[in-house]
Amino acid sequence: MSLSNKELIEKAASVLNPTKLGDFLIGDVGSALVTDKGNVYLGVCMDISSGIGFCAEHSAIAAMVTAGEFKIEKIVAVWRSDDDEQKLHVLSPCGRCREFMRQIHPDNIRDTVVIMGSDKDMKLSELLPYHEWFNPTDNN
Repeated sequence: MSLSNKELIEKAASVLNPTKLGDFLIGDVGSALVTDKGNVYLGVCMDISSGIGFCAEHSAIAAMVTAGEFKIEKIVAVWRSDDDEQKLHVLSPCGRCREFMRQIHPDNIRDTVVIMGSDKDMKLSELLPYHEWFNPTDNN
C-alpha cells in the first residue's frame, strides 16, 4: 500500500536539520521517496560551493540505489522557512533532479508521481515533457 502525499511529506520533514558548516548550509531541504516495492528512502541536500553539492532528491535516490532499487513510485522534497512561522513548503524538483529521476530507470518518466503539495501531484512526464533525444527522422 502506498503512502499518502501527507505521510510522505511528513517523512521528508523528519530529516530536516539545517546545519551551517562554515559558509555552507546542509540539511535544510529534506526528501522522501517510496519505491514500487513500498520501501521508503530519505535524503537531505548538501549546499556546498563549486557545484559539488547535491539536492535532497539525489540523496534519497542514492540511498534507494544503494539498496538495489531503481523505480520511484512517489517523491517529495520539503523546506521549512526560517521565519517565526516555520512553515513547511513542498518544493518542485529542479531540472537536474527531474532528469536524474528519469535516467535512473526508464519507467520513472511514465510512472513516478512528484508530490507538489498535500493535495497536488504530477507525473514526472508532466514536469519533464520533452525528454526524448532528437530523432533525425522527424521532419518537424
